[in-house]
Amino acid sequence: MKHLFIAMLAAGISLSAMADDKVVIPDSTGFKFTDVKIVKTTPVKDQNKSGTCWCYSTNTFFESEILRKTGKEIHLSEGFVVNHCYFDKAVKYVRMDGTVNFAEGGAADDVSYVWENYGMVPNEVYTGMTHGEKKFDTSELSDALRGLVNVVKKNQRGKLTPAWKESFQSVLDAYMGKMPETFTWEGKTYTPKTFAASLPIKMEDYIGISSFTHHPFYKPFILEVADNWLWYPYQNVPMEELLEIVNYALDNGYTVAWGADVSEKGFKWRKGYAVLPDVKDVPDLKGSDMERWTQLSDKDREDEKWDIKGPVEEIKVTQELRQEWFDNKETTDDHGMVIMGKAVDQEGNRYFKVQNSWDDNQLYHGFFYVSEAFFLGKTMDIMVNKAAIPSKIAKKMGL
Repeated sequence: MKHLFIAMLAAGISLSAMADDKVVIPDSTGFKFTDVKIVKTTPVKDQNKSGTCWCYSTNTFFESEILRKTGKEIHLSEGFVVNHCYFDKAVKYVRMDGTVNFAEGGAADDVSYVWENYGMVPNEVYTGMTHGEKKFDTSELSDALRGLVNVVKKNQRGKLTPAWKESFQSVLDAYMGKMPETFTWEGKTYTPKTFAASLPIKMEDYIGISSFTHHPFYKPFILEVADNWLWYPYQNVPMEELLEIVNYALDNGYTVAWGADVSEKGFKWRKGYAVLPDVKDVPDLKGSDMERWTQLSDKDREDEKWDIKGPVEEIKVTQELRQEWFDNKETTDDHGMVIMGKAVDQEGNRYFKVQNSWDDNQLYHGFFYVSEAFFLGKTMDIMVNKAAIPSKIAKKMGL
């Protein structure tokens, strides 16, 4: 009976919090997060052993747009996008004599590119997996494709023949399966292009945005990272306006595709948070037992130092500091995710709630909380619906 009473009390507290549109999230890290705004998304997915976060996150972003407009959940095919990008990336790599990136990595605009040029299919029509696989593992495929294009780019015959493209596609087909030319879904027959056209998504409604001072603000620029193999232009705004755009989007029911650096020591995926502590405020856990301390390896010592137990004072990120980190390669183009909510911790510090694509076997079941300081310092770029940009900023962009 005691356990039943406790369970009922907990349920009552939860329901009460939900009624106020604020949900307190269970905690085991020292942080106590309260969700204050959530935009509904499709379920968390698992990119598994593949470097295709850019595709998983952007597909989820577009799925949330379809959900927002229609109320219908759909799982868009990651395999369809990845297959096309592998092939077109290989063609560009060969044309550029191997001087552009050929790897699994990509960017949000890669999905837009495939959508516009080839269409889209549901995941149940084409998973991009063969031989009974349930999750992506593209390590062998990537090595095989890289070996092939590196042989081709040498052009030992003095003239390229169509055979290399046929060989390349056959490798993709063997590992990922042949992509459908037509298919039936929910009783209707489509091609990839007609299916894409049937969805309430138009690529001209979306825009990539970043914030760096080596290009002028309110003008498009090509973001100089290796995964931007399409040389896609991003609008450039001050970082305060980048933050304002994300807040405005969430407040108005839009999600945001987010590219960022997750290599920071304050990024704790398993513990469900990402913060940017001011070094002087990181607790020094060196005890008085010097014998124990000196037996720790450098890695153990660093791990203990960064074992943050709750809210800490964070670095005051400026536009100049953000630029310095980018120029010095302290901020790198690591990972694509979806910002889908807002939260606060027990001290009132503000966070974004983020959906990841690393499965749901984690403290917050595939979600984590990113401080505003982390966002300001470590964001590479975002993609957002143009309607989710405050009008005063959109006007400066010329939209």
